[in-house]
Amino acid sequence: MGQCLCHPEVETSYLCMKHNVYLCDDCLTCRDPDIYCKFRPSCPIWFMSKRKEGWDAESAEQVNASTFQIEFQPENKTVSVPVGSTLIEAANAAGVFINASCNGKGACGKCKLVVVSGKSETTPTPLLSVQEKAKGYVLACQTKITGDLAVRIPEESLQQRLKVAGMGESATARLKGLVPNIEPMLKEVHLTLSPPTLDDSVSDLDRLQRGLKAQGCDLECLNVGLRVIRQLSEAVRKDNWKVTASVIRRKCANEILEVRPGGEGDRALGLAIDVGTTTIVVYLVDMADATILGAASGHNRQASCGDDVINRIVCAEKDGVQKLSRMALATINSLIGETLDSVGADTDDIRNVVISGNTTMAHLLLKIEPRYIRREPYIPTISEFPILKAGDIGIRANAIAAVFVMPGPASYVGGDVVSGLLYAGFHRQEAITLFIDVGTNGEIVVGNNEWLMTAACSAGPAFEGGGIRWGMRAEEGAIEQITIDPDTWAPTFVTVGGNAPRGICGSGMIDLMSELLNAGVIDRRGKFSTDRESRFVRHINGEWAYELAPADQTPMNEEIIFTESDIRNLIYSKGAVYAGFTTLLKVAGLDFSVVEKVIITGGFGQYINIEKGVRIGLLPDIERDKFVYLGNSSIVGAYMALLSEVHRREAAQVCKQMTYIDFSSHPGYMDDFTSALFLPHTNLEMFPSVVGF
Repeated sequence: MGQCLCHPEVETSYLCMKHNVYLCDDCLTCRDPDIYCKFRPSCPIWFMSKRKEGWDAESAEQVNASTFQIEFQPENKTVSVPVGSTLIEAANAAGVFINASCNGKGACGKCKLVVVSGKSETTPTPLLSVQEKAKGYVLACQTKITGDLAVRIPEESLQQRLKVAGMGESATARLKGLVPNIEPMLKEVHLTLSPPTLDDSVSDLDRLQRGLKAQGCDLECLNVGLRVIRQLSEAVRKDNWKVTASVIRRKCANEILEVRPGGEGDRALGLAIDVGTTTIVVYLVDMADATILGAASGHNRQASCGDDVINRIVCAEKDGVQKLSRMALATINSLIGETLDSVGADTDDIRNVVISGNTTMAHLLLKIEPRYIRREPYIPTISEFPILKAGDIGIRANAIAAVFVMPGPASYVGGDVVSGLLYAGFHRQEAITLFIDVGTNGEIVVGNNEWLMTAACSAGPAFEGGGIRWGMRAEEGAIEQITIDPDTWAPTFVTVGGNAPRGICGSGMIDLMSELLNAGVIDRRGKFSTDRESRFVRHINGEWAYELAPADQTPMNEEIIFTESDIRNLIYSKGAVYAGFTTLLKVAGLDFSVVEKVIITGGFGQYINIEKGVRIGLLPDIERDKFVYLGNSSIVGAYMALLSEVHRREAAQVCKQMTYIDFSSHPGYMDDFTSALFLPHTNLEMFPSVVGF
């Protein structure tokens, strides 16, 4: 044994007998491979270095031999993946959106693809009909790649434009004047400094600070970094002592982030971003007058990892937080690009950003480990965020742009709810209000200006299309309104955009459940009435189902049906929401009689028909004029916080004021949930207007 020539701290047994030096494992390369050496036939160094070259060549050959080309149609995207990869993994690698509600467990049947050509191995599944299998349909998560493949995304799975209210000019008209005094986090201070003289010979930084003080900046808590000091001498002299200083306003200290020549600043823009589990919405805002210059929305690409936050966390544990962060950022930055292009603006003009999202979405976006959110006692890493910089996150904005992330009070009640309360404003009022953000997580708040209590009920993804045979989001072609003739049981429906039907969205499901119950097609248990013959009710694939649209009316050339399994999943979802209402009110010592207002928010919530929501037991049976729609309150709250320091402080206060109730450990919640698993409820006294309907 001896010390390695290159790494003397390492002992090794490999001795070069020609040069009488030791080499460690990392240095096993012959020093004179082209010169004759009498020791070579027995030299372990020569043997190991040549063998390693062979191993490297073999490994490279194996890699090349085990890579297959996958083509996705009609996207015309191609990606190379290793042998044994699944089609869902290939889609993620290619950046192709595939809906995978169950995070690739093979339980939802949403990730449908059609194999056009090539080799693959697929696991048999009952989630595909006989007709679909005959057409070459497979589930992407259950299909392994064994050769080059060409696959097609079928019509019913193609990503279409979402129906989102309050975009663009209509949002500006609705929100203009909501925040009268604009106070951005990153303030652009335009200064004309007095040039130095022999009589006024203070330093450039002192001269800058003197100018800032004259503009009202507090110098006692004003920091400046070395980067700014280095750029200062040139910046102040380049335009005859006219400069613009970018000053960020933080809780305990302010900081000069940049000093650039020119006393007149560039266009000052801001971003309000709602990072929803399903949908991401972006507002591009003129920070001078609060005008919403552009708005865009799109599917959160994380949906390919599952519909709900639990599946997202599981996916992050398996594939890493970085992957989920990249997916969300890809969606956000694409939407930012759309809004900038629509007004001809530049990325560097964006200097203020507010992000609103639930606790899991915020953690994943910022690459913060979320695994303990789903483990008892369900604790997030952080609830109230410091002011961050866009460059540190990866948001498409000026690198020094100030980023405010809405605080969230608990693991399952996040910043999107706090943002919604900012807009709803009932925490400033005396009236007791019930607030519900209808979605996969189902966050509920009850209270007034003296107290706030909150909880989350896991409604599941059914109302977003998950777990429903023909369920989908509110995209073009989704059935959103339905009526059923009580005599013939024939349906009449309206689709988003007036297109041919491709499936049914959440508001359409509520309509359908109510209409089926009202017409006597199903009973209060959600079971079909089979004693009456009707061409619309049939036994299909082993269970009873209702036909919404015949095959010749759909672009898939396949009938759209609604099964007893679909009804059961929706009853579970609506039961979870209603049980959340009743349990939270009981904890507060209240009932529905004292509630003066019910605020319904969320991208899906704004399309709910109140009467039909009450009819199936999703909403409480109280005076209808107490119900108020606020649409996507999360994006509006983010818009308010973007413009106002008062609202940013208010968000932190609201977050601290909220008392969180954990339903998973509450003994009464499961009783309330079980009672709600009928249409509308086991206790009809709670629904007097529905009795005899």
